[in-house]
Amino acid sequence: MDNRVNLQGEEDVLSEDQGQILVRLARAVIGERLGMESHLIEKKILLEKVGQPEFSEKTGTFVTIHLNKKLKGCIGSLESSESIAEGVVKNAVNAAFHDPRFTPMTVDELHGADIEVSVLSKPVPLVYKESDEILSGLKQDIHGVIIKKGRLQATFLPQVWHQLPEKKMFLEHLCKKAGLPAREWQKGTLEIFTYTVQSFEDL
Repeated sequence: MDNRVNLQGEEDVLSEDQGQILVRLARAVIGERLGMESHLIEKKILLEKVGQPEFSEKTGTFVTIHLNKKLKGCIGSLESSESIAEGVVKNAVNAAFHDPRFTPMTVDELHGADIEVSVLSKPVPLVYKESDEILSGLKQDIHGVIIKKGRLQATFLPQVWHQLPEKKMFLEHLCKKAGLPAREWQKGTLEIFTYTVQSFEDL
């Protein structure tokens, strides 16, 4: 296993090869739900492989599906009492069939879909007094961000920086996603956490 250290001070959990096993597992789980026999066989093989200790780590995971370069589903958990493997299985099904923004995936769509699995580090608080300290504390393209205020909460994975590369815009869209005013982040009323991800895509 590679011992790379991310910006949260934690070692990466998985190697690239292990990450590819998770991507294949996500696709196989979706295919099985669609009644594709070849994917059922693939799922059985991959479930044996994810018996390794690295896959039993309890941490957040997300499964993201794109179709024709457009988002088709994205579901995950920020922290988890389940293993990485269990989280990927559950989130693959939810991203493909239960994301309320999209219709359930079909067999034809799965053939053309790109699947990405993200394994999250443990979120850590971003301590700040002034809004400028939020901006200086965020690392573009590296940090995933969670904001909380009361019962309202939202997150953007680090991949979202590619769509919203400017920090203020990133935070404004995240606030709106949480159901808050766009400039709520400037008021000093939010709990903010950052995390990093290991991201694995179809090869």
